[in-house]
Amino acid sequence: GSCTTMKLALWKYPVHLLAYGFGTGLSPVAPGTFGSLVGVLLVWLLAPLAPLVYAGVTAVLFIAGIFICGQTARDIGAMDPGAIVFDEIVGFLVAMYMTPVTGPWLLAGFIVYRVFDIWKPWPIGWLDRRVGGGLGIMLDDLVAGLFAWLVMQAAAALLL
Repeated sequence: GSCTTMKLALWKYPVHLLAYGFGTGLSPVAPGTFGSLVGVLLVWLLAPLAPLVYAGVTAVLFIAGIFICGQTARDIGAMDPGAIVFDEIVGFLVAMYMTPVTGPWLLAGFIVYRVFDIWKPWPIGWLDRRVGGGLGIMLDDLVAGLFAWLVMQAAAALLL
């Protein structure tokens, strides 16, 4: 089946390993949510860096993601397969920019980001439907991350 094909491609092409979030995107249930968990680990690793460095790494990952996700989607012959979760990982990095990295804040950011990524309010859903290729795969998650970031920054302003 296609899942077997994706698992084989995961090991044959390193770009697929990244696109599938080191295999988390191959989860039969909620691959985007499992993929976003890789983002939690990355946020935790990047949080000690200066904000400008964190932003720079996130921007580089976004740009790389256009290629990584686009190439993987082409290789497996799908427009935006659920198994590709690199976009969710980067979107979560955006959501948590300059947000406290403690258990409650990570959990809140994770939930808020996943709500925007799944719900896809305008313009997220519009972008998801209208922009194709690797850019399209990455762009809707970037905007979902920006929406979640706004919520998290507002919460931080009110609570901290």
